[in-house]
Amino acid sequence: MLGIDISTTAVKLLELSKTGDKYRVNTYGVEPLPPNAVVDNVISDVEAIGDALGRLVARVKPNIKTGAVAVTGAEAITKVIEMDADLTEDQMEDQLELEAGQHITYPIDEVRMDFCVLGPVEGNPSRVQLLLVASRTENVQLRVDCLEVAGLKAAAVDVEAYAIERSFKLIESQIPNVHEHDVVALFDFGSSLATLHVIHEGRVIYSRDSNFGGKQLTEEIQRRYGISQQEAGMAKKTGELPDDYESEVLGPFKDAVLQQISRSLQFFYSSSQFNEVGHIVLAGGTSSISGLPELVEEHMGISTSLANPFLDMTLANKVSAASIANDAPALMVACGLALRSFDE
Repeated sequence: MLGIDISTTAVKLLELSKTGDKYRVNTYGVEPLPPNAVVDNVISDVEAIGDALGRLVARVKPNIKTGAVAVTGAEAITKVIEMDADLTEDQMEDQLELEAGQHITYPIDEVRMDFCVLGPVEGNPSRVQLLLVASRTENVQLRVDCLEVAGLKAAAVDVEAYAIERSFKLIESQIPNVHEHDVVALFDFGSSLATLHVIHEGRVIYSRDSNFGGKQLTEEIQRRYGISQQEAGMAKKTGELPDDYESEVLGPFKDAVLQQISRSLQFFYSSSQFNEVGHIVLAGGTSSISGLPELVEEHMGISTSLANPFLDMTLANKVSAASIANDAPALMVACGLALRSFDE
């Protein structure tokens, strides 16, 4: 299935295939969204998003027409619960529906939910742990509708953190001197939201959103140089800005990124048994700012890298290696969703 990530400012599409244990990027693309199509990470204009996705599909011409999308962490309720190990999957589902009111704050007829078995309870093999995930029906339906407007069919609705978890497996081997028991902090800097995902032994164990992102840099460029939002966004990408841009605008923004990382890690340390992370991964469009990983590493004293889940993949002829390397940090969610195609 296609991995389709609907973010605040763009819709991203990725199609992967697999031969043996090697993945291949068949096609990918990014299409900007009109202002206010997504407001505060909530979909507000299905038609505009569907139209943008339709343009993207027409441009990149994927081979398939089914996709996986994701709700944000704020729109999902997740709980780990225990059940008897000898129950069948159907019996577990029946019991969950009976007990759902204990775990979910919304009326059961207003949510979509699913579960998976994580494994036996430590020290008690007669019990298993289940991961229960629920989201309001409205959140799920809005995404399904966006795909339908674009002529696509939704095959799965995931949660962004689990998509990140899946694509992280592809970058784990690129991280120097980090063992599976180490804690890795993945910062996803989007347009209006910075999300910290902490990964331990392959699982996201902590996520936290902050209202911070590349939009603040765009707005400061607009304000200082008296240009439109569109012009500011373009200038930010091309770097065609006055000489004082580095010192007066970009420098203070980089300082704000460092402050955001430092503050988010302090929140994590204060609410968990961990007091250090072994590595930092930067993801999201904003993390592509030149020299940012080096700056973070120097400031935090923690090895830091830029997310690129495509490093060991082959590329179809129509996929530009330079383009996908540039867009890679912003494609972690789309990649994790596309990887669902190969789930056992």
